[in-house]
Amino acid sequence: MKTLVSSLLLALAVAGCKMATTPDPVLSARDVEYFAIAPKAEIDFNYHRYLIDDPTGEAPNTIVIDTKANFLYFVMPNRKAIRYGVATGKEAFGWTGVAYVKRKAEWPQWMPTEELMRRWPEFGVYRSHGPLAGGPDNPLGARALYLHDAGGKDTLYRIHGTNEPEKIGQNVSSGCIRMRNIDVVDLFNRTPMGAKVIVR
Repeated sequence: MKTLVSSLLLALAVAGCKMATTPDPVLSARDVEYFAIAPKAEIDFNYHRYLIDDPTGEAPNTIVIDTKANFLYFVMPNRKAIRYGVATGKEAFGWTGVAYVKRKAEWPQWMPTEELMRRWPEFGVYRSHGPLAGGPDNPLGARALYLHDAGGKDTLYRIHGTNEPEKIGQNVSSGCIRMRNIDVVDLFNRTPMGAKVIVR
Protein backbone atom coordinates (compact mmCIF):
# COMPACT_ATOMS: atom_id res chain seq x y z
CA MET A 1 0.00 0.00 0.00
CA LYS A 2 2.81 2.41 0.93
CA THR A 3 4.47 1.80 -2.46
CA LEU A 4 1.19 2.47 -4.28
CA VAL A 5 0.65 5.74 -2.40
CA SER A 6 4.23 6.83 -3.12
CA SER A 7 3.79 6.02 -6.81
CA LEU A 8 0.54 8.00 -6.99
CA LEU A 9 2.12 11.00 -5.24
CA LEU A 10 5.05 10.85 -7.64
CA ALA A 11 2.73 10.71 -10.66
CA LEU A 12 0.74 13.70 -9.38
CA ALA A 13 3.88 15.70 -8.66
CA VAL A 14 5.33 14.97 -12.08
CA ALA A 15 2.05 15.82 -13.83
CA GLY A 16 1.71 19.06 -11.87
CA CYS A 17 5.17 20.23 -12.85
CA LYS A 18 4.80 19.40 -16.57
CA MET A 19 7.55 16.81 -16.33
CA ALA A 20 7.63 13.44 -18.04
CA THR A 21 9.87 10.51 -17.30
CA THR A 22 12.11 9.30 -20.11
CA PRO A 23 13.04 5.69 -20.95
CA ASP A 24 16.37 4.36 -19.78
CA PRO A 25 19.12 4.16 -22.38
CA VAL A 26 20.10 0.84 -23.94
CA LEU A 27 22.97 -0.69 -21.99
CA SER A 28 25.90 -2.73 -23.27
CA ALA A 29 26.70 -6.16 -21.85
CA ARG A 30 29.51 -4.59 -19.82
CA ASP A 31 27.13 -1.92 -18.49
CA VAL A 32 24.67 -4.59 -17.34
CA GLU A 33 27.47 -6.55 -15.64
CA TYR A 34 28.93 -3.52 -13.85
CA PHE A 35 25.56 -1.98 -12.94
CA ALA A 36 24.62 -5.22 -11.17
CA ILE A 37 27.50 -4.79 -8.71
CA ALA A 38 27.80 -0.99 -8.58
CA PRO A 39 26.71 0.84 -5.40
CA LYS A 40 23.00 1.67 -5.33
CA ALA A 41 20.94 4.24 -3.46
CA GLU A 42 17.42 5.61 -3.36
CA ILE A 43 17.41 9.31 -4.20
CA ASP A 44 14.71 11.96 -3.99
CA PHE A 45 12.40 11.59 -7.02
CA ASN A 46 13.02 15.28 -7.77
CA TYR A 47 16.55 14.32 -8.86
CA HIS A 48 15.46 11.62 -11.30
CA ARG A 49 15.60 12.17 -15.08
CA TYR A 50 12.71 14.10 -16.67
CA LEU A 51 11.74 15.69 -19.97
CA ILE A 52 10.63 19.26 -19.21
CA ASP A 53 10.01 22.62 -20.82
CA ASP A 54 13.45 24.19 -21.36
CA PRO A 55 14.15 26.80 -18.66
CA THR A 56 17.54 27.84 -20.08
CA GLY A 57 16.86 29.50 -23.42
CA GLU A 58 20.07 27.96 -24.81
CA ALA A 59 20.55 26.29 -28.19
CA PRO A 60 19.86 22.55 -28.61
CA ASN A 61 22.73 20.24 -27.55
CA THR A 62 23.89 22.74 -24.91
CA ILE A 63 24.44 21.46 -21.37
CA VAL A 64 23.54 23.88 -18.57
CA ILE A 65 24.41 23.10 -14.96
CA ASP A 66 22.63 24.88 -12.11
CA THR A 67 25.04 24.41 -9.21
CA LYS A 68 22.67 25.95 -6.67
CA ALA A 69 19.74 23.63 -7.42
CA ASN A 70 21.96 20.67 -8.42
CA PHE A 71 20.33 20.14 -11.80
CA LEU A 72 21.89 19.54 -15.21
CA TYR A 73 19.85 20.41 -18.32
CA PHE A 74 20.49 18.97 -21.76
CA VAL A 75 18.72 21.29 -24.20
CA MET A 76 16.56 19.60 -26.82
CA PRO A 77 14.83 21.00 -29.92
CA ASN A 78 11.35 22.53 -29.64
CA ARG A 79 12.09 24.26 -26.33
CA LYS A 80 12.39 21.03 -24.38
CA ALA A 81 15.18 19.79 -22.11
CA ILE A 82 16.17 16.68 -20.21
CA ARG A 83 16.72 17.53 -16.55
CA TYR A 84 19.01 15.36 -14.43
CA GLY A 85 19.84 15.53 -10.74
CA VAL A 86 23.55 15.98 -10.06
CA ALA A 87 26.07 16.46 -7.28
CA THR A 88 28.22 19.55 -7.64
CA GLY A 89 31.29 21.12 -6.04
CA LYS A 90 31.64 22.02 -2.41
CA GLU A 91 31.61 25.78 -1.86
CA ALA A 92 35.40 25.99 -1.84
CA PHE A 93 35.79 23.92 -5.01
CA GLY A 94 32.80 24.90 -7.13
CA TRP A 95 33.27 26.79 -10.37
CA THR A 96 31.24 28.63 -12.98
CA GLY A 97 31.90 29.43 -16.60
CA VAL A 98 31.81 27.95 -20.10
CA ALA A 99 33.56 24.82 -21.33
CA TYR A 100 33.27 22.35 -24.21
CA VAL A 101 33.11 18.56 -24.40
CA LYS A 102 36.38 17.52 -26.04
CA ARG A 103 36.51 13.87 -25.03
CA LYS A 104 34.05 11.16 -24.02
CA ALA A 105 34.91 7.84 -22.36
CA GLU A 106 33.04 4.70 -21.30
CA TRP A 107 33.96 3.27 -17.89
CA PRO A 108 36.96 5.64 -17.75
CA GLN A 109 40.05 5.13 -15.68
CA TRP A 110 40.67 7.61 -12.87
CA MET A 111 43.87 9.35 -11.88
CA PRO A 112 43.69 11.87 -9.04
CA THR A 113 45.03 15.31 -9.88
CA GLU A 114 48.11 16.68 -8.14
CA GLU A 115 45.82 18.99 -6.17
CA LEU A 116 43.79 16.03 -4.89
CA MET A 117 46.96 14.16 -3.95
CA ARG A 118 48.20 17.17 -2.02
CA ARG A 119 44.86 17.55 -0.26
CA TRP A 120 44.55 13.82 0.51
CA PRO A 121 48.05 12.32 0.82
CA GLU A 122 46.66 8.77 0.77
CA PHE A 123 46.00 9.28 -2.94
CA GLY A 124 49.76 9.67 -3.43
CA VAL A 125 50.01 5.92 -4.05
CA TYR A 126 48.61 6.55 -7.54
CA ARG A 127 51.91 8.22 -8.46
CA SER A 128 53.59 4.84 -8.34
CA HIS A 129 50.88 2.38 -9.44
CA GLY A 130 49.09 4.59 -11.97
CA PRO A 131 45.39 5.19 -12.60
CA LEU A 132 42.49 3.15 -11.27
CA ALA A 133 40.93 1.03 -14.01
CA GLY A 134 37.34 1.70 -15.02
CA GLY A 135 34.72 -0.29 -13.18
CA PRO A 136 31.84 -0.15 -10.70
CA ASP A 137 34.07 1.04 -7.83
CA ASN A 138 35.72 3.80 -9.88
CA PRO A 139 34.76 7.37 -8.78
CA LEU A 140 34.09 8.35 -12.43
CA GLY A 141 31.41 5.71 -12.82
CA ALA A 142 30.01 4.54 -16.15
CA ARG A 143 30.86 7.47 -18.41
CA ALA A 144 32.83 10.73 -18.40
CA LEU A 145 32.63 13.89 -20.48
CA TYR A 146 35.94 15.80 -20.38
CA LEU A 147 35.62 19.58 -20.32
CA HIS A 148 38.06 21.94 -22.04
CA ASP A 149 38.10 25.72 -22.24
CA ALA A 150 37.63 27.74 -25.44
CA GLY A 151 41.37 27.54 -26.12
CA GLY A 152 41.35 23.74 -25.93
CA LYS A 153 43.02 23.45 -22.50
CA ASP A 154 41.76 20.69 -20.22
CA THR A 155 39.93 22.27 -17.28
CA LEU A 156 40.43 19.04 -15.29
CA TYR A 157 36.70 19.11 -14.60
CA ARG A 158 34.44 16.28 -15.76
CA ILE A 159 30.78 15.40 -15.97
CA HIS A 160 30.78 11.78 -14.85
CA GLY A 161 29.01 8.93 -13.15
CA THR A 162 29.60 8.07 -9.52
CA ASN A 163 30.18 5.26 -7.07
CA GLU A 164 28.36 7.36 -4.42
CA PRO A 165 24.83 7.75 -5.85
CA GLU A 166 23.44 8.66 -2.43
CA LYS A 167 25.13 12.08 -2.76
CA ILE A 168 23.16 13.18 -5.83
CA GLY A 169 21.48 16.51 -5.03
CA GLN A 170 24.32 17.63 -2.75
CA ASN A 171 27.34 19.94 -3.03
CA VAL A 172 30.07 17.44 -2.25
CA SER A 173 32.56 17.15 -5.12
CA SER A 174 35.88 18.81 -5.83
CA GLY A 175 34.32 20.67 -8.74
CA CYS A 176 33.29 17.84 -11.06
CA ILE A 177 29.63 17.19 -11.86
CA ARG A 178 28.49 13.76 -10.67
CA MET A 179 25.47 11.93 -12.05
CA ARG A 180 23.70 8.63 -11.44
CA ASN A 181 25.32 6.06 -13.71
CA ILE A 182 22.12 5.43 -15.69
CA ASP A 183 21.78 9.17 -16.22
CA VAL A 184 25.35 9.74 -17.35
CA VAL A 185 24.93 6.96 -19.92
CA ASP A 186 21.82 8.75 -21.19
CA LEU A 187 23.62 12.11 -21.34
CA PHE A 188 26.70 10.54 -22.96
CA ASN A 189 24.53 9.10 -25.73
CA ARG A 190 22.85 12.45 -26.40
CA THR A 191 25.87 14.76 -26.22
CA PRO A 192 27.88 15.50 -29.39
CA MET A 193 31.59 16.22 -29.30
CA GLY A 194 32.21 19.93 -28.95
CA ALA A 195 28.96 20.53 -27.06
CA LYS A 196 28.90 23.75 -25.06
CA VAL A 197 28.68 23.40 -21.29
CA ILE A 198 27.54 26.35 -19.16
CA VAL A 199 28.09 26.10 -15.41
CA ARG A 200 26.11 28.63 -13.37
